[in-house]
Amino acid sequence: MKGRGMFEICPVCFWEDDGQDDHDADVVRGGPNRTLSLADARRNYLAVGAADPVDLPHVRVATSDEI
Repeated sequence: MKGRGMFEICPVCFWEDDGQDDHDADVVRGGPNRTLSLADARRNYLAVGAADPVDLPHVRVATSDEI
């Protein structure tokens, strides 16, 4: 793992870490996460298991240390 904001893609939810965090979670930044805000991605993950439903083929189940 490179660190926060280093554009790594989470293998569990497929969110690309662009540095967005709780303080601006409702902002749609565009870029690697397209039209999703972090808040939207979190809701999607809870509902369907991926930050964006179109990315479901790329996700995996979280391991016990990732929960």
